[in-house]
Amino acid sequence: MAKRHPDVPPKFVARLRAACLDLPEAYEEQAWVGTRWCIRKKTFAHVLMIADGWPPAYARAAGAPGPICVLTFQSWLPTADPERFSTFPYFLPRWRPDIVGRVLEGRIDWNEITRFLAASYSMLAPKALVERVRQRQA
Repeated sequence: MAKRHPDVPPKFVARLRAACLDLPEAYEEQAWVGTRWCIRKKTFAHVLMIADGWPPAYARAAGAPGPICVLTFQSWLPTADPERFSTFPYFLPRWRPDIVGRVLEGRIDWNEITRFLAASYSMLAPKALVERVRQRQA
């Protein structure tokens, strides 16, 4: 019998869902593993569990076989502050230069995560939708 891969803790999905679905036209879907949030077919946030070294690309990027919960999102921050975003609880997946990973454990600043998610969304969303987000934040 195959081992069951652990699910993302519901409390994390609920917090991320609230932040992501508050953004105009964002939607949630099951990813190949975990849950992702998209705007116009582009993923701006993805949460999943790493367990027993699977999925291997994520386990290598996070530097841990698990079990751990990780969030990935779009960001220009690694370019602006590579030292911060390459040390725990952050990691820099190598499959794209504009992706940041965040291990979700210990003390989590959900306000910061919400800001990162809005910025990730803003990198991918049409300008008119990004403007709506900016107006709400003003």
